[in-house]
Amino acid sequence: MGRAGNCWVLMLSALAFAQGSGSNGAPKASSAPHEATAYIAPDSQPAMNGTGISPGTDPENRLIAPFLKHMASDQKQFWTGPMNLGKPAAWKTFGPFLGFTGLLTASDSWISRQVPDGPSQLKRSQNISTFGTYTLAGVAGSAYLWGALTRNDHMRETGLLAGEAAANSTVAAFLLKNVTQRPRPLEGNGDGRFFQGGSSFPSEHSALAWSIASVVAHEYPGTLTKIAAYSLASAVTLTRVTGKEHFPSDVVVGSALGWYLGRQIYRAHHDPELGGAWGNFYGPSDDFDRPPIAEHMGSTYMPLDSWVYPALDRLAALGFIRGAFVGLKPWTRMECARLIEEASSGSAEDGGDNRDIAAMFVRLREEFVDEFRLLDGGRNSGVHLDSVYSRVVSISGPALTDSLHFGQTLSYDFGRPFGRGTSTQVGGAFRFAQGPLAIYLRAEFQHAPSIPAPSDAVRTLIAERDQVPEPPAVPRDTINRARLLDAYVALKVGKWQISAGRQSLSWAPGPGGSLLWSDNAEPIDMVRITNPEPFRLPSVLGLLGPVRVDHFVGRLEGHGYIPHPFVYGQKINFKPIPSLEIGFGRTITIGGKGGDPFTWGNFVDSYFGRVVTPPGQGPSVPGDNHVSMDWTFYVPKVRNYLVFYGEVYADDDLIPWQNPAKNPYRPGLYVTRIPGIPKLDFHVEAASTESPGFHSGNRGNLNYWNSKYRDGYVNNGNLLGNTVGRDGRSIQYWFTYWFSPRNTLQFAYKHNSVSADFVPQGGAWQDYGLAHQVQFRSGLYIKSNLQYEHISRYPLLFDGREHNTAAVVEFGFTPAR
Repeated sequence: MGRAGNCWVLMLSALAFAQGSGSNGAPKASSAPHEATAYIAPDSQPAMNGTGISPGTDPENRLIAPFLKHMASDQKQFWTGPMNLGKPAAWKTFGPFLGFTGLLTASDSWISRQVPDGPSQLKRSQNISTFGTYTLAGVAGSAYLWGALTRNDHMRETGLLAGEAAANSTVAAFLLKNVTQRPRPLEGNGDGRFFQGGSSFPSEHSALAWSIASVVAHEYPGTLTKIAAYSLASAVTLTRVTGKEHFPSDVVVGSALGWYLGRQIYRAHHDPELGGAWGNFYGPSDDFDRPPIAEHMGSTYMPLDSWVYPALDRLAALGFIRGAFVGLKPWTRMECARLIEEASSGSAEDGGDNRDIAAMFVRLREEFVDEFRLLDGGRNSGVHLDSVYSRVVSISGPALTDSLHFGQTLSYDFGRPFGRGTSTQVGGAFRFAQGPLAIYLRAEFQHAPSIPAPSDAVRTLIAERDQVPEPPAVPRDTINRARLLDAYVALKVGKWQISAGRQSLSWAPGPGGSLLWSDNAEPIDMVRITNPEPFRLPSVLGLLGPVRVDHFVGRLEGHGYIPHPFVYGQKINFKPIPSLEIGFGRTITIGGKGGDPFTWGNFVDSYFGRVVTPPGQGPSVPGDNHVSMDWTFYVPKVRNYLVFYGEVYADDDLIPWQNPAKNPYRPGLYVTRIPGIPKLDFHVEAASTESPGFHSGNRGNLNYWNSKYRDGYVNNGNLLGNTVGRDGRSIQYWFTYWFSPRNTLQFAYKHNSVSADFVPQGGAWQDYGLAHQVQFRSGLYIKSNLQYEHISRYPLLFDGREHNTAAVVEFGFTPAR
């Protein structure tokens, strides 16, 4: 059975040793619902229970006989389970899982090829997965041993049920391996075809790890226990893929198999008098039919380009929503439903046209009808198609495609590639939820035309400004590729949600793009921990009001000077009064080949901004530090007409206002409705990264650039922050007319410039845009955007004036809720 198979054998040996120790335990009656059966503690008073053991049974058989009997019944329940698939209720769970697994299986070989296969990484991943599996097995065995020695029946049962779950999951995985015979990723041609002779599907390590973690989390349903158990199991699952031992679908099926068997075994054999919680993770309960509570229900995040955010921002500005944190997105679907519920029951000084507001509530409730069912006590289970779509982007004329140096014609579009000519994207998104688990997948096929090689003058300037070797004079080839956008697995643990996968963030208010972190670049692979719903801090810190925090650790791609650096960040937003939201954020680029090592010491020093002096180097904080402060102020006593918001950013400073002459800023104003035209609102923003006179001769190397991390603050070439770029300035206006929540017309204008201190003779261009979106009752929708860009001067790039026209049309379908 392999190394995973040996784990439960070792664990059972430990259990047998404990059984032979002759420890005592208090008698427990077997009164578990759903025909649960409990083990009898050795030397307890004899009593009939669900195990069928009667007075006079040999003590040696009080563990082995029930164990074998339970194994038989558990295996029978598992293998006869498919007979229930004819029932509609069964498909609520199995159908979504089958669809997700099928999609993942079709993508297995492609995903596996994206995983680096260096010998050191493979070995490290394999060691981590083995260590995690043995650790969980050791936890189970130690729980039984310690429970027996200390007469702690609860802990003893934890070890027993974990051992039973591990044994059952190992047997099931072993049998499935022999049936499916799928080669591992490094075997054969790596295409992962079934029935070719192999042992890849499903992952035995994942099944064993999740079965033990499931039992432990059910028996001790505290937040820290769940985080520890499921984090360790998740590490095993992830490293089986990064170690090229399994394909992604192998570990997903193995993990689901282990979790399911742990849940079922706990449900069948747990003694409720010992404590613990029912296997749906909804919290301690003596009633297995108790409806779930939102705190323990996983929920996917709304994509950042959703129409929901402008609608909820508008309701917040009009005074209907007081609890929204507009400077910390994305929001989960459950949080959106909570905000809508708050808005429905609240009041505003003046909501404008009541019919328009009522229509907005109706449309938002339709979008989140499933979440409202959950808030009313429904079960969190199901799969949903979010959208399928096709986009066409046509640009006639020369386009700006380098936001780090020269500017960007199309921005805040998840790093999708574009160029002069026609680009296309075809994709879709779906989500799945089961109890505390949520999965979101958005994938698309992308085509973009080739881009000519940069001129000698451009390449020379990049080398001089970035202090890197001159880039080669090669064009960008035509792009045809499959791409994951947001694709992650999330687990709700109490008030916290842990998510792992490719994710996008927006960490400041306003439509113009955060200076610290926006959706301009491709989403990055990260592990993220956040509280989707706000809470209050204890003691005097409660004066800060409701608080939301966000933490992540991820990795950047597309860097050539220091390849594959890590990036981690934290942000806290709080509302000391209902009309004011304040946020503080920080990200650090660290690690990568040739960079500051991502060690525990460097992490602590960079986290607290501590200056150190490495051997042979000058004093500095490890990594490349970026900080920001943002605010949103709903001006009172003006009938909810005005919202002031903004952001201040700094590179390599501890606080964002440390050097005002250097640090970028982005103030904004939101007028919620134009007098006499309540359906028309207005935004204006300015942004600047210029720093005239500060460290004369810096030539654009103060912001979004670092003397060590010289590739810039980018992911795959696109700025992670605002596309104002380095040493640039912009001012933008948006006029939006709301025909209905999903039928809007927007006019936008933007003036951009880049300083002559950075690019010789500077540059300036103006964008004029008209955007429209409409959704029909059938679920079909159309989004269109027409933009005219006039490049009034850019001597480095063009001999004279230039212009381009960009047309973006998206046709899609979102099922009616």
